[in-house]
Amino acid sequence: MDVHLLVYDLSGGLARQMSMGLLGFQLDAIYHTSIELNGLEYVYDGNVVAIRPGSSHLGQPMQRLHLGKTELPLNVIEEYLDSLREIYTVEAYDLFRHNCNNFSNDFATFLLGKGIPDHIINMPQAVLDSPFGQMLMPTLTQQINASKRRGGILGIEQQTPGSSVKPQTQLHHPLGKVHVVSSLAQLDELLEKFRKSCAVVFFTSATCAPCKTLYPLYDELAAEVGEKGALIRVDISQAFDIGSRYAVSATPTFITFLRGEQENRWSGADPSALRGNTQLLVEMAWPAHPHQALNLPTFSNPNAEPVIFSKVPPLPKLLAKMGPTASDPAIQSMKRFIETRSSEGPAETTLPDMDAFTAVVRASLTALPTDLLFTVVDLLRCALIDPRVSGYLAEEPAQRTVTAVLAHVVHALPPAGCPYALRLVTLQMACNLFTSPLYPDRILAADSETQRLRALLTQLVASSFLDAGHGSVRVAAAGLLFNVALANSRRRRDGPGDALPEADQVELAAAALEAIAQEAASAEALEGMLLALGFLAYRLPVEGELADLLRTMDAADVVLAKEKAFPGLRLVREVGAELLGKGLKRA
Repeated sequence: MDVHLLVYDLSGGLARQMSMGLLGFQLDAIYHTSIELNGLEYVYDGNVVAIRPGSSHLGQPMQRLHLGKTELPLNVIEEYLDSLREIYTVEAYDLFRHNCNNFSNDFATFLLGKGIPDHIINMPQAVLDSPFGQMLMPTLTQQINASKRRGGILGIEQQTPGSSVKPQTQLHHPLGKVHVVSSLAQLDELLEKFRKSCAVVFFTSATCAPCKTLYPLYDELAAEVGEKGALIRVDISQAFDIGSRYAVSATPTFITFLRGEQENRWSGADPSALRGNTQLLVEMAWPAHPHQALNLPTFSNPNAEPVIFSKVPPLPKLLAKMGPTASDPAIQSMKRFIETRSSEGPAETTLPDMDAFTAVVRASLTALPTDLLFTVVDLLRCALIDPRVSGYLAEEPAQRTVTAVLAHVVHALPPAGCPYALRLVTLQMACNLFTSPLYPDRILAADSETQRLRALLTQLVASSFLDAGHGSVRVAAAGLLFNVALANSRRRRDGPGDALPEADQVELAAAALEAIAQEAASAEALEGMLLALGFLAYRLPVEGELADLLRTMDAADVVLAKEKAFPGLRLVREVGAELLGKGLKRA
């Protein structure tokens, strides 16, 4: 998809005419920018808004610059935008430091690996540094604050018909969609894809007025069903072959499929029947798991959050240990980014040159001695606190930087010998990958690059659990395993099925059980291990290899045996007696 930068002049030409006299330097425009992608214009105006390109009250842009092409799929782009919406809010808007141009720069960096032209990004600071800019600052600030109270800045959201702002409740939750098909081949492909779950086929026609009254409800049901089933719409006035196969002579007609077999059929524009039959179909395809009847408050909580290591050390001291690498401009730029974000908040920061920074990280793997490599990895950990950084590193080729770091550290593990500080910050860095909603999907994906990443994470976790001398390493390893298990548990909840391959689940569960059996010193480490094992086991496939492993290894007894040494740890009973005891017996 082509990515364009739309450039507007908020001064209407006055900047070019008057800037030299007022500011002391030539300014071609008061720049306002947005990103055009896939037929939509994305702009920050207090919220992240999507509109039809050029349809706002600002009119047509003065420039439309082609920035490049992105190969990223739309669902990945939308999830990244979700993470930006938590940073680019009405409250965070600042005319000079956190504005539409900063949003365009961050979004372009994610899409293409490079930002927007420097003269646009640097324009606000140049104005602010001038005497005239300083004089105008109080008045402009007052006007912006008044706009914030109205819910926008330039009024793009309020004044543009068809503008779209994603509700907070939908952030990071990709919604299902109605599949519109026009041929038997398309229909058969979808039905085969959802053979293990369910599908609804809505037969309509261009002249069917009652059909059209059901379209909004059908869209709503598709959002509710998500990936647990397919909601399909067929116009039989165009797809004659589909109508003929299923002998559809009147519209609207609905046919449902359950695990590949036709389950129900009815006709008529009855909203209650459509909703009720669809909900019943999904319940039959995805019956309640036995664990949902147990007392498992920790694991049934839908709001559990990943473990993040957000503490920022004194960066001058960290860089002082780095040697000559610390003077690299990319390292210094990232240092400023982290310090500003830590002290003033994410709204006061813009992404540094991520390509340059990741190149330095990769070069450091061979340039720095192993005992000093923790400095660069810890700087990367601090950067990953920001979802813009973790979102950028979730996609190729940037993801290879993370894989390279993990591979280097894993290869340095015993018997070769990996320094304590390097192992600890690498585990913490890997935990911080989960600040972006994109990284869980990457770690759980099935492509070859991700399989290597997942194998490295598994090896790092399993080895670190056995580090008897460092409780903090075992705590961080438990946090990383928890993050992976939580991501997979959410996929189970939202359906359909697991994302993490069962072989990986078995390997991770075995490592966690061995670590739990050996843990004798750290209640914090044991709690993390129990949480990780619990989320691996919660709502597991009842007849799968993971359930067999947990029974074979007497997992419930292994956990309950920790009760004597850790009498105050409530999770021992919840995981051992309920989840692994009653839960596995019921399964």
